[in-house]
Amino acid sequence: MQQRVIRKYVYDIAPACDLIAQFTKGKSLDNYRSDPLLRSAVERQFEIVGEALSQAIIVQPSFVERVTDAARIITFRNRLRHGTTLVSDEVVRGIIEA
Repeated sequence: MQQRVIRKYVYDIAPACDLIAQFTKGKSLDNYRSDPLLRSAVERQFEIVGEALSQAIIVQPSFVERVTDAARIITFRNRLRHGTTLVSDEVVRGIIEA
């Protein structure tokens, strides 16, 4: 049962990452800054990644060992969700390019 739930969260994460790549392909930082729809779409996908990861770790705490920078990913999600003024466009763009 746990593995099936974990798989569901991974299946949420993978397409969200693909969408971030698709949305930002060929886009510059200036494009990102000037397009509120693009920013909203990218930030929403990052929220999905962080939330799914957070829930997967609740279901199976050892899952955290399988994800590099899991705590940072979840913290980033929380900042996007609850403190959007704390996250600059440059930070979001830097994460995309990493």
